Amino acid sequence: MSRQIDSRKRDDGTCEAELFNDVKIALAKQAMEPDGVLVHLAETFRALADPTRVKIVSALARQELCVCDLTKLLGVTQSAVSHQLRLLRNLRLVKYRREGKSAYYSLDDHHIETLLAEGIKHAKE
Repeated sequence: MSRQIDSRKRDDGTCEAELFNDVKIALAKQAMEPDGVLVHLAETFRALADPTRVKIVSALARQELCVCDLTKLLGVTQSAVSHQLRLLRNLRLVKYRREGKSAYYSLDDHHIETLLAEGIKHAKE
C-alpha cells in the first residue's frame, strides 16, 4: 500500500511527492543486515578512509611486513605506523605475529584483500 505524505515541488533529486511503498520497505528491511554488522562495516570504511591506513592495507595485501618495513615504506615514524596498525588490528583488518623483537603484520583474512581490490576497481572507473 502506498501513502502520499507531502507534495511540495522539489528540484534536488528527491521525489516531488513523498510516496511510501510499504511492501518494498518491508522487503528492504528484511534484506538489511543487523545493525551490529552495519556498524562494524561503517567502522571498517571509516578506517579505510585514511590514506595512510589504505597504503598499509595495500602493502599487506601483497606480503607480510614488519613495522620497520612499513615505517620505511611510508616515510613516517614507527609511532605513527604503530598507531595506525593498532586501529586496523582493533577492527580485525590486520593481524600480527612476533618473531624475536620484530612484529610482522598481514591482513587478517582474504575478505580485506577483496574489499580493497573492489574499492580500487571502483576508484579507477
